[in-house]
Amino acid sequence: MLKKRIWISLASVMMILLIALVIAGNYFYGQGIKRGTEIEIHKEATTVNAEASELDQSLLAEAKAWYDEQDPEILDLISYDNLRLRAKYIQNEQQTGKAVILAHGFRNTGDDMGKLAKFYYQEGFNILLPDARGHGDSEGKYIGYGWHERLDYLDWIQLLINEHGAKEILLHGNSMGAATVLMTSGENLPDEVKGIVADSGYSSVKAELQHQLKNIYHLPSFPLLNVTSVITNIKAGYTFEEASAVKQVKKNTRPLFIIHGDADDLVPTAMGHELYEAADGEKELWIVPDAGHTKAFDNLTEEYENRLKEFLDAIL
Repeated sequence: MLKKRIWISLASVMMILLIALVIAGNYFYGQGIKRGTEIEIHKEATTVNAEASELDQSLLAEAKAWYDEQDPEILDLISYDNLRLRAKYIQNEQQTGKAVILAHGFRNTGDDMGKLAKFYYQEGFNILLPDARGHGDSEGKYIGYGWHERLDYLDWIQLLINEHGAKEILLHGNSMGAATVLMTSGENLPDEVKGIVADSGYSSVKAELQHQLKNIYHLPSFPLLNVTSVITNIKAGYTFEEASAVKQVKKNTRPLFIIHGDADDLVPTAMGHELYEAADGEKELWIVPDAGHTKAFDNLTEEYENRLKEFLDAIL
C-alpha cells in the first residue's frame, strides 16, 4: 500500500512539472514567436557603442532623411502558405538591372533598413524593403526567425526578376534579417543573385534563444527551450533545431560578407566567427571594434559604405 502511495505521489509531481513546463513553453512562445510587440527576452542587456564621428553622424542623418523623403511603391505577393506579404519598392532612375533586398530584424519592419537605401540607390540599385511575415503590413501569426522567411525571399527574388527585370541581385540583412539571408544562401538560388551581406546574424535559432534565456532570465535552456520548440513546431511548423544559418551557409555558393560588432550582447560576436568558418564559397569577415548589435553602420557610416562598395565592386 505504501509503495502504491509513493508511485501515485511521484506521478502527481511529474504531472505537475509537465503542466508547468507546458505553461512556461506557451508563455515563451507568446513572448518570442507569436506576432506581437517587443519583449524582454529579445532586448539587449547592455550595449557598448563607439562614439560616431561628426562626419559619420552627418552621413547617417542624411541617409535617414533621404529615405524619409521617398515615395516607394507598395508590392505584394502571396507566400507558399497563402500569406499576403508586403514590401516597399524604390525604383532607381538609372536602368542598371541591379536590385537589393534589405532584410530587417526581429519585431522591426522594412522601414528600419531604410537608412541603407540611400547608399544602394547611389550605387544604381533598385531597392526592395519587405516586411517579414508576422511583421508590419505583412500577414502571419508567428515569426519564423528566418527559417520560413528564407522561402519568402525566394519568392521576392523571383518577383524582382520576373516583374522588374533584375539581372543582378544582392541580399543584405541585419540581425534576424541577416539570419534570413544566410538561411536563404543555402537554397537553390537563381543566377541573378550575386552576393549576400549579413550584419549581426545568429548561428541558429536554438543557440540564440539559449543565449537569451541565460543572459536575460538566467535560466537553463533544458528542458524549457525543448518544450517551447515542440510548441513552436505545432503552432508555427518549425523547430528551433532545424532553423540553422550555420547549416545553410555550408551550402552557400555566393560571395558572402559577414559583419559583426565585437561588443554585441544580443547576438554574441562568436556567432559571426562561427558563421564565417562554416560558410562555403567566397567570404569575408569584418569584426567591428566597439560596435553593439547592428551598430556598425551607425558608428562607422563612412567606412561601412566604403567596405560595401569594395564588396560590390568585387562581385558585380
